[in-house]
Amino acid sequence: MGTTGAIAQDGNLSTLQRMGNTATSMTIPSIPQEGKNADAIRANLKKVKLPDGFKIDLYAVVPDARYMAVAPSTNMLFVGTRKTNVYAVTNRNNGDAATEVKVFAPSIKFSNPNGVCFTKDGFLIVAESNRLLHFPAAEYFYEGPDVAVGVVVPEGKLIPVEEQSFNHTGRVCKVAADGKIFVSMGQPYNVQPAEKVALFEELGIGGVLRFNGLDGSGRTVYSKGMRNPAGLSIGPKGDIWTTDNQVDGLGDDIPPGELNKLSKAGEHFGFPYWNGRFKVAGSPAAMDLKDMKEPAGAIAPQVEFPAHQAQLGLTHYTGKAFPAKYQGGLFVASHGSWNRTTPSGYLINFVPIKADGNAGPSEVFADGFLDKTTGRALARPVDVANLPDGSILVSDDYAGAIYRISYAGM
Repeated sequence: MGTTGAIAQDGNLSTLQRMGNTATSMTIPSIPQEGKNADAIRANLKKVKLPDGFKIDLYAVVPDARYMAVAPSTNMLFVGTRKTNVYAVTNRNNGDAATEVKVFAPSIKFSNPNGVCFTKDGFLIVAESNRLLHFPAAEYFYEGPDVAVGVVVPEGKLIPVEEQSFNHTGRVCKVAADGKIFVSMGQPYNVQPAEKVALFEELGIGGVLRFNGLDGSGRTVYSKGMRNPAGLSIGPKGDIWTTDNQVDGLGDDIPPGELNKLSKAGEHFGFPYWNGRFKVAGSPAAMDLKDMKEPAGAIAPQVEFPAHQAQLGLTHYTGKAFPAKYQGGLFVASHGSWNRTTPSGYLINFVPIKADGNAGPSEVFADGFLDKTTGRALARPVDVANLPDGSILVSDDYAGAIYRISYAGM
């Protein structure tokens, strides 16, 4: 799209807010769900290893599929990407797979609409690199290019424009039971330089922000001291969990990836002094932080994952169809390493939540998304979501697909 087209689409937002029509074509092509590509994806899924009684199937072909939001009232799913599209995925026959996939709201120019989430009353929120939008009743009004839209946080106001970056800016959002919106905020460096540490903590870059609701008021730095929190899930008691990706350039096996539990506002999770229980400050990745003071009360991870596996999206399992051991626990997607001598990750972990509300030991739930013979990825899991029937969905931005994992019993 040229500059003229980009300006026109930017103007479309204000037109849509006035309930006006844009000049966007009414024809929105569907993404093919069958054919050679779908057949190849299904063949790759035969290599995935799951516990006894579970099976994995292709649910939908969705290009660049990242984070998912399951609609509260219909058999619809909305899927973000790191590019310029959000996808509407429809399951019209209530079957085991989607029946239609097409671009959502093509009249709007999105920029890295990585994160999508729903309010309990059906507003879809889209989290871009530096903006939050909301769409009333998106699951009912998605067929045409023009949709009702509102602004939660205007462009350039999520973070200062001068701190905007191409790196670690795939935001993720979740909405709590009380309507408050939580947004993860990666910081753009491998390790931020000393002169940025205080500023980032003040702005919530490298942490989680909280907003009162759809009006974007009450911005609060809910947590800080993270490197790149890449997934959010809110538990049944309101506890918030996030993954956090580790520092690069320190070797194959350090530092660890993190699973953190956020219990209240104001907590600090140690970065850039700590990454897990590894001291980053003063290491070869952050020599300029050698004199940094340890943050007071820094909270250690609930789980430390093997280095460089890049855990991203996660969700509490809310269904009843899986065996009891999985109910209430966390499924965590590992995107897979990009800079490890021997590739690692490309899997789904399961982390039980104990009676005291803390995490138990992590275990591998789904493996085989990496061809161990060739070292080539077959899939790169990004996010996990619950379906109302008790199955779960896994998104994959490498093959451009969404998978459904169900349980048929022993």
